[in-house]
Amino acid sequence: MTPDLSREGLVALLRLEDFSPVYEEADRVRREAVGDAVHIRALLEFSNHCRRKCAYCGLRAPRRDLPRYRMTPEEILSSVRAAWAVGYRTIVLQSGEDPWYTPALLGEIVREIKKATGMAVTLGCGELSREAYAALRQAGADRYLLKHETADEDLYQSLHPDGTLRERVHCLRTLKALGYETGSGFMVGLPGQTLDVLAKDLLLLGDIPCDMAGIGPFLPHPETPLKGAAPGSAELTRRCVALARLLLPRANLPATTALTVRGDNGRVFSGGANVVMRKITPNAYKRQYEIYPAQLPDTDIPAQRALLEDQIRSLGRVPL
Repeated sequence: MTPDLSREGLVALLRLEDFSPVYEEADRVRREAVGDAVHIRALLEFSNHCRRKCAYCGLRAPRRDLPRYRMTPEEILSSVRAAWAVGYRTIVLQSGEDPWYTPALLGEIVREIKKATGMAVTLGCGELSREAYAALRQAGADRYLLKHETADEDLYQSLHPDGTLRERVHCLRTLKALGYETGSGFMVGLPGQTLDVLAKDLLLLGDIPCDMAGIGPFLPHPETPLKGAAPGSAELTRRCVALARLLLPRANLPATTALTVRGDNGRVFSGGANVVMRKITPNAYKRQYEIYPAQLPDTDIPAQRALLEDQIRSLGRVPL
């Protein structure tokens, strides 16, 4: 099939009663463009401090009941070395928007990781200045993940009272211009979201254009203003991942943790995904990094890496 990937065409595809031909096409494109490998990334959530007030996020600044933490550079390096030892070759360093970690400090952490392991470093630390992004790139950061969350300006403003969609997109274009592998992404099922908004989300990924895209279902957190909203659909999320593969054939598309929480059992890998992230956050901290509710097992870096490799092989794919 040759899908219509215009805005109107994407809406029509998302409405299909039988989406299986699109999944098959996305899987074919994935196989031809990036092969059968599934790239396993180590995810380290090093700070749950955040200055933002995003309406959906469990880390939002107004929360007073959440114990806050910051990992020291030594703790970060220790976790990264443990991940390297069992085969991880990319570390994703994620945090809330926490100004305590200055660009100079983050840059030094990146340099130490590169020196100790040579791992690819992905950062996800929110909106920073061009100068900060440039300094981190010079320090050795390879990739940056900054989800736009929704491409509808009004919906964005209602969810992010202290930010604008224009500024978020400006940051993404700046990252791209600085030579980062640039990642964005969005949530599926946000209150007030329509299929037309999802089509705009997908087209924005292509317009940047993104090298990575994290697409997951909205999951309401009980300590946020959206606590009473319905969660997003796993099926609609998988459809968006498949369409993202058609729009961005060579992009890295993860099966997000949120999608797993909604009950995905690997089907997203047959519809375009080629990346999975595994949390390596130490047990002392990981349950305090709760953007959305999730039942998290204790961190066991070697055992969880081995289990994930077995699961990937069971799908007929190759773990990397």
